[in-house]
Amino acid sequence: MRKDMIRLRPHHLLCTQGYSGNGYSDNFVSNMNEVVERLRTNKDEQIEIVFTTDNLCKSCPSKLSDGICESDSKVLHFDQGVIDALNLKEGTYSYQELISKLDTYLTSGKEDERLKEICGNCNWYPVSACWKNIKTRKYIL
Repeated sequence: MRKDMIRLRPHHLLCTQGYSGNGYSDNFVSNMNEVVERLRTNKDEQIEIVFTTDNLCKSCPSKLSDGICESDSKVLHFDQGVIDALNLKEGTYSYQELISKLDTYLTSGKEDERLKEICGNCNWYPVSACWKNIKTRKYIL
């Protein structure tokens, strides 16, 4: 693994597609902008999938410590939905390949039913561009 490789927990594959510049705090937004810009513009970006806190969690006010989020029950559910959809293991992957496979899985259901199964309890779900961006394959390079 490269030292500067982005580490993502599984459900953050979805968050990076729906993100539109809003967040929990200025520090969170700044970090998210940096990570998302890199992922959305580099078609060859390799990422490390981890089943714990990651680069996006770094500035999140819900992160209590490494590996511990005050919303663990929710985020672990979100992660498990993506793990099951892609049969993921921890390791290094092509970001573009993963979001392409995930988008294909999510759009093979009726409307956004598969996305709702994974993310329906997310505070950002009703206000995000997740489904629109996935349906239009906006960030597939």
